[in-house]
Amino acid sequence: MPPTARRSPAPPPAIRPMLATTAPLPPAAEEAAWAFEVKWDGIRLVVTLPGDGTARPVTRAGNDATVTYPELQALAEQLRGRPAVLDGEVVVLDGAGRPDFGLLQRRMGVTDPHRAARLAAEYPVRLMLFDVMHLDDRSLLGLPYRERRAVLEGLGLAGPAWSVPAAVEGHGQQAWEATLEGGFEGVVAKKLTSLYTPGIRSSEWRKTKHVVTLDVVIGGWAEGRGSLSGLPGAVLVGVDEPEGLRYAGSVGSGLSERERRDLARYLAVIPRADPPFAGPADLPGAHWVEPRLVAEVVFSGWTASGRLRHPVWHRLRPDLTRLG
Repeated sequence: MPPTARRSPAPPPAIRPMLATTAPLPPAAEEAAWAFEVKWDGIRLVVTLPGDGTARPVTRAGNDATVTYPELQALAEQLRGRPAVLDGEVVVLDGAGRPDFGLLQRRMGVTDPHRAARLAAEYPVRLMLFDVMHLDDRSLLGLPYRERRAVLEGLGLAGPAWSVPAAVEGHGQQAWEATLEGGFEGVVAKKLTSLYTPGIRSSEWRKTKHVVTLDVVIGGWAEGRGSLSGLPGAVLVGVDEPEGLRYAGSVGSGLSERERRDLARYLAVIPRADPPFAGPADLPGAHWVEPRLVAEVVFSGWTASGRLRHPVWHRLRPDLTRLG
């Protein structure tokens, strides 16, 4: 009888990413039941490797990013034809080795292969892998996180555009302090027993961001729309530097209606015709004011252009009002 033909593994299925809830880190008494990973400031990608030497990265929104990130194709070579589905976050690192979302934005959404190749040479991405959901002809969705993590680490995936960053079990506070000191976005806590639930936002995965508090100077405002017509929809703020007040962006999130009405009264008595910022601040329709009022905001970092990233209004600081 002829030898039995070896059956090729079936192509892996499409799998949607499991999502984390925004929540505080687990209390110290429960830390032993959790693993802690860096929260990367990038774009979530699920990478399907059919086993034919190709890799197909897909964004959380379901968009095929194969052309966008051509440097990820070599990942298939490292698995030597083994079908797999991997989960991770793609980032662009700055000169200090920290993710820079502003640099990553220059890579996002590119569909022209020639342009994508040029950008890959200038702003190379790195895929931070943190889970494996399928390997060979076997689904790993039903395995607990700790076992999936062991499988992932056993694959030896380390290359020019991808890696498997460490996960720390049972030491949440240490992970928090290390990521804060390292300038990373935050921490993701994952229960060691958590199964992989595609497309579900699970309380067994928790994300906690580091935020920074900053005093900023209000130099103008932009009118709101609809019910906020006539009121500040956002305030235009700056930070003091040796060269003068530098424009740092707009802040609208977190303002209550009462705070908007109070600001409208305060700002109405200090108008000016031109921007108070030392550098460029070309904002059509802006209402400029004398830079007297100081506000406290929280934000998650700085963009490549020097703007506040994800700023949220905290409070007005009347104790820090600047004199004219």
